[in-house]
Amino acid sequence: MTGKDTARAFWIRPPDDAAILDEPLLPPTTADVQVRTLYTGISRGTESLVYRDEVPASQHDAMRAPFQEGDFPGPVKYGYSNVGVVESAPGDRSLEGRHVFSLYPHQDRFVVPIDAVTPLPAGLPPGRAVLAANMETALNGCWDAGVGPGDRVVVVGAGVVGMLVSWIVDGIPGTDLVVVDPEPTRSDPAEALGLDLRSEPPEAAAADVVIHTSGSPEGARSALACVGTEGTLVELSWFGTTRVGLPLGESFHSGRITIRSSQVGRIPPQRAPRWTFARRIHKALALLQDSALDVLVSGESAFEELPTTMARLAADGGDTLCHRIRYPHGDP
Repeated sequence: MTGKDTARAFWIRPPDDAAILDEPLLPPTTADVQVRTLYTGISRGTESLVYRDEVPASQHDAMRAPFQEGDFPGPVKYGYSNVGVVESAPGDRSLEGRHVFSLYPHQDRFVVPIDAVTPLPAGLPPGRAVLAANMETALNGCWDAGVGPGDRVVVVGAGVVGMLVSWIVDGIPGTDLVVVDPEPTRSDPAEALGLDLRSEPPEAAAADVVIHTSGSPEGARSALACVGTEGTLVELSWFGTTRVGLPLGESFHSGRITIRSSQVGRIPPQRAPRWTFARRIHKALALLQDSALDVLVSGESAFEELPTTMARLAADGGDTLCHRIRYPHGDP
């Protein structure tokens, strides 16, 4: 275990290399908290693109994580799904010992401003709370999609975000939802969440809303084919430097189809006057109270193994949902 004035952090050195390094840990001021990490979650799609040096130069600023250190292409300390326990809070002693979520990278101890941590709601296990960043993305995507009661909805891609989007949509009364993913290992978690998962898109889907989360160009093309006349395709995948070709010469124009992006870094304009980022993360954590969502954590490994784990997931992590990193301080 590190000393009180030292932390250990995971640094990505693109392309295709990473290491855990020691760094100084300054004591917190009255405006800060010091957190001991219990778990982090790997956002496999985005973190794999960072690992492989596939962040477009034009997006180096836009894709910075809130507490990223270093600049793209790297080395960078990157990540944004951290659950820990407050060790010290000089300005608010009531926080000490509380479990908190923050958008901090993979690091065993850290100091951040007090408003950068969100206490977990009572009853939410810290191990499940690593899904909070994904839940925020899914919630934001559902807002952008504007799904309403009775809508016919297709979600293409049953990774973590796709499953969470589908779980939210399935709770809207009267929705007719189909989830599409050819990966056979998705069937058990989808069944556990009560979702109708299919390996191929339904024929003549004519959906009101299609939400694409697969991260693959083939998935994007399948998603477009599912949109009905005057319908909307919402793109939640981020492709990095990968170019995506869509068949816009077919029914796209005659069907007057809308394609819109969704990105968690902005709250949709129709909600922005009332919703803050703080309100959104509180809601994301509240939504995670359902224990059925534990099926979305598909694996766990130790922090010390993270360089090897990231290399494996970046090379071939197609059957992975949320991979959770366990820190050496022991479970709470």
